Amino acid sequence: MSELVTYAYAVARDADGLAEYAATLTGVGESVALVTSDRDASIVLVVSRVRADDFQEAALKRHLEDMAWLEAVARAHHSVIDALATRTDVLPLRLATVYLDNARAREVLDDRAAVFDEQLTRLAGHVEWGVKIYADPSAPTPAPATAEAGALSPGRAYLLQRRAQKGVRDQVYRAAQQAAERVEAAGRQFAVGRARHRVQQGDLATTGDENVLNDAYLVSMDRAESFRSEAARAAEGLQGVRVEITGPWAPYSFAAASPGSDPPMDGPIA
Repeated sequence: MSELVTYAYAVARDADGLAEYAATLTGVGESVALVTSDRDASIVLVVSRVRADDFQEAALKRHLEDMAWLEAVARAHHSVIDALATRTDVLPLRLATVYLDNARAREVLDDRAAVFDEQLTRLAGHVEWGVKIYADPSAPTPAPATAEAGALSPGRAYLLQRRAQKGVRDQVYRAAQQAAERVEAAGRQFAVGRARHRVQQGDLATTGDENVLNDAYLVSMDRAESFRSEAARAAEGLQGVRVEITGPWAPYSFAAASPGSDPPMDGPIA
């Protein structure tokens, strides 16, 4: 039987009934529980016990290349965080943050209690919106006029068509830049923070359009709907451009660096 280690989802502000609610959630491993701090009773670490041999260095490296395993763990990780965010303030931790046991997790919680308290206070009452802008530079271009095309050699006709296609591409990218400027204006009006993420390409791309912007905005709850509504209109009147708004989420992109996990070992974590 595999030994167990402690998997951490988030630091959270304790609240009435939170431990009982956490126990109803389905996480990465066993039932979700709270590790309390001896230094600050208002702060807890949200954890599950998981199989150690799934998170040793060699095994974890293989798992991170297995998209099915990675997606399942990511979904479980984020579902716990998002559920808790409906009940209290949370500071999300990075995927696969693992400690030797609950005692070691409590040590980290105690050591950084003041930092966690400051971060939770800063993020209290705020949510994250994700904003992606997509461009479709492959929109069909009109063929040259029949009379003009008939007077051209095949080579000249091809060049004319390519020039028209480039013109459409340039127009679409200018429109995407305009949409981005509109989103930034909404952010200046309603948000208190912005995080820039790498655009999604390759296996991360979920559509045929080109992802040209992938940002996150931190917005107070009382202004969240105003930001979403304004940002969603950023592509109005612009051809070949689409804006996708996701959320509201727990403030993943605005949590400071996660506490260091115990390093994975080649063998039982110790």
